[in-house]
Amino acid sequence: MKAAVVSSINPGKVEIVDREIPAIGPGQALVDVEYCGVCHTDLHVVKGDFGEVPGRVPGHEGIGIVKEIANDVTSLKVGDRVSIAWFYQGCGTCEYCLTGRETFCRSVKNAGFSVDGAMAQQCIVQADYAVKVPEGLDPAQASSITCAGVTCYKAIKVADIKPGQWIAIYGCGGLGNLAIQYAKHVFNAKVIAIDINDDKLELSKEVGADLVCNPLTDGDAGAWIQDKVGGAHAAVVTAVSKVAFNQAVNSVRAASKVVAVGLPPETMDLEIVKTVLDGIQIVGSLVGTRKDLEEAFQFGAEGKVVPIVETRCLHEVNDIFEEMEAGKINGRMVIDMHKHE
Repeated sequence: MKAAVVSSINPGKVEIVDREIPAIGPGQALVDVEYCGVCHTDLHVVKGDFGEVPGRVPGHEGIGIVKEIANDVTSLKVGDRVSIAWFYQGCGTCEYCLTGRETFCRSVKNAGFSVDGAMAQQCIVQADYAVKVPEGLDPAQASSITCAGVTCYKAIKVADIKPGQWIAIYGCGGLGNLAIQYAKHVFNAKVIAIDINDDKLELSKEVGADLVCNPLTDGDAGAWIQDKVGGAHAAVVTAVSKVAFNQAVNSVRAASKVVAVGLPPETMDLEIVKTVLDGIQIVGSLVGTRKDLEEAFQFGAEGKVVPIVETRCLHEVNDIFEEMEAGKINGRMVIDMHKHE
């Protein structure tokens, strides 16, 4: 099979290689991968930002068809369309796994980082952790929901936004445009989109943003939002920018939440007095559970959320990473595993 692997000789790059089709073990299934979205986290993995993993197959926005199951598998059958997600497997017995917070399991395995992921023609999944894709959801679009979509959906859940309230979405790229759609069409919130790229703001308006702000031309986003609506009731930061995190804190009204999703390398500045006196909560949100993904998929199948995707070939992965770093991507780049043939 063809697979992209983290290069051991070209730092920050992947190589396309031929590999043996992996053999399944107990509790596992073999999946013929149809599509795999390219996430900023994949770039972190390839660059070694979470620790070097040469030879690893990246990819955690995978969608494919079950080809083979182990004898003990009862949750899947051959022919099912399933996800290959970042949350690959938890221990199943710790306090986090047992209380609906399984993504924080201390023994978690992550597809494309601690185990091989979906940037390959075939992939192994833990059957009980692979979420089925509902009928009516395009598999290329489903790939984006597998990580970007469920991450945003869960973050808005964590923000505890109510219908009619204002939520600020910082960063309107691959995650942000989906965050806008979930906030607007699922949670019935009023949405403010913030980005420094006008083309992404135009896209934001198309997918449902009520207001848009470009800090480069409108000035400090926090002050702008306070002036326009008296402060947002919540903010979700998908941008990989320290400035965005700082502005998000200043953009919310008292007793609000700022939900951190993006992973910039810097540390944010935090005015302790403002945080205490205004009762602002700052909380991280990490992807979503299997149940969150099931729900996020269903909203996609119902047409409430429509991921914006462009299909590419497997050999273009390094080009996609360069475009990602340059901020040139609107929506999501998705690798079509059959396109190279």
